[in-house]
Amino acid sequence: MNFELTKEQQMLQEMVRDFAEKEIKPYSREIDEQSKMRYEIFEKLGKLGLLGIPFPEKYGGAGGDTFSYCLAVEEIGKACGGTGLSYAANTSLGASPIYYFGTEEQKQKWLVPMAKGETLGAFGLTEPNAGSDAGGTRTKAVLDGDEWVINGEKCWITNAGYSRQVIITAVTGKKSNGRNIVSAIIVPTDTPGMTIACNYDKMGVRGSNTCQIVLDHVRVPKENLLGDEKKGFSQFLYTLDGGRISIAALSVGIAQAAFEKALQFSKERVQFGQSISKFQAIQFKLADMAMEIELARNQVFKAAWLKDQGKPFGKEAAFAKLFASEMGFRVCNQAIQIHGGSGYMKEYDVERHLRDIKLMEIGEGTSEIQRLVIARHLGC
Repeated sequence: MNFELTKEQQMLQEMVRDFAEKEIKPYSREIDEQSKMRYEIFEKLGKLGLLGIPFPEKYGGAGGDTFSYCLAVEEIGKACGGTGLSYAANTSLGASPIYYFGTEEQKQKWLVPMAKGETLGAFGLTEPNAGSDAGGTRTKAVLDGDEWVINGEKCWITNAGYSRQVIITAVTGKKSNGRNIVSAIIVPTDTPGMTIACNYDKMGVRGSNTCQIVLDHVRVPKENLLGDEKKGFSQFLYTLDGGRISIAALSVGIAQAAFEKALQFSKERVQFGQSISKFQAIQFKLADMAMEIELARNQVFKAAWLKDQGKPFGKEAAFAKLFASEMGFRVCNQAIQIHGGSGYMKEYDVERHLRDIKLMEIGEGTSEIQRLVIARHLGC
């Protein structure tokens, strides 16, 4: 594995970094305080071709790879955790399943607009009683003639308030062993009977749109089924494997932001006649933070590289997501500690980074679920 960036990847990284510094970071505090997404950011990202990095050009994408996409996620997440989350969810959860499993017609109809930035994408998996236990899905879809009739409820769905469509997981039947058949169905958000409410008051990533969805006898054409009806569960597990890589990259970005602020503050803050960066206690904290960020980044790169090579990457994606998210929490927590009392104040931003990073240990599979995934890959 060679993690040296190509010239194209370096150019992409610099372009995203420049965009994030100018168009995202100046609004990050306002976004957090108002708990409101700046949709114009995503319109600009779309015009730059950054919403479709890993998709072929014929679908409106940039023809890039997962590795390049992770570079973009890190830079956007560094500028604003909430914006980074919506960016990652759009590509990894909203668009990727249609690219992986959709028909050519579905790709043209639903994927192309997302890749171009004309709309965002959303993936409706989580329910009030089915989070880590996705197999416990209660939303049901019944085929009635040429239409699916869907009833159920989804919660904590990213980007649903800004999406033309949501991919909904629903029980469509029973297997011979009695277990549910869970399928994925593309549901346009303007379909009668579909209600989307975006009223959550969240701890962090407040600039990311998060919604509750209620489906009351929602009818969609049977051709809106995504992929194989009987393989919906395995399809979204594959989707989540890829999504975990992007959450890991986002964790690295948030941690990098907190680290840079802590490093700068340590050089400026004077105590006992010298900057606190001269004290070994602070130096050791900073050294550990820098080391862990770099280790996490390299694990992200490895998982992305494996995916791009068409090799198995599920275990490495879980490694990356678990280590990067927990590393990120440690780094953000230490950044506050280095800031002392100032770190507890909103004006220094590090408290926001801590609030933002916490979701990374929960979303797209909790740390506990990641450990179960890794254990199963080990044959336990």
